[in-house]
Amino acid sequence: MHAQEDPPGDPTAPHAAPSSGLLDEIGQLGRAVKRLFGAQMQLLAAELGLARSAISWMMVAALVSIVLAVALGLTLLGLAGALLASWFGSWVWALLALAVLQVLLLFGAIVLFRRCMHWMSLPATRNEWSAMMRDTLRKAEDKVEAARESSGEDHP
Repeated sequence: MHAQEDPPGDPTAPHAAPSSGLLDEIGQLGRAVKRLFGAQMQLLAAELGLARSAISWMMVAALVSIVLAVALGLTLLGLAGALLASWFGSWVWALLALAVLQVLLLFGAIVLFRRCMHWMSLPATRNEWSAMMRDTLRKAEDKVEAARESSGEDHP
């Protein structure tokens, strides 16, 4: 009436013949690979956290750099104004000279921006592509025309 008793050890283990050395080694390899990739995943997670933090600090550094660059520009502009005022002997002429200089620099920046926008439109590539498409279309039309002439059809 009593069921056959399980041998001592893991009660959930399947009843099987003892595993061979090859299976043990494959199991050890699997566990080692799992540990290795687990460590790699932990390293990746840590580095992603560091990168996320670095992005925030980069934004702060960029903002500080912009503020300091504007402050430096204003300081240098004030210094140039003071030097021009002592050279011209008048603050009005110094400020007028600075205004003209700033308008010229602004115009130069606008021209450079427009030129860069033109370069971004890839003009040489567009011209070559258009020429290639026109050439291909012309060749196709010539082939159609030659086919019509050889078959004796009338032109529309």
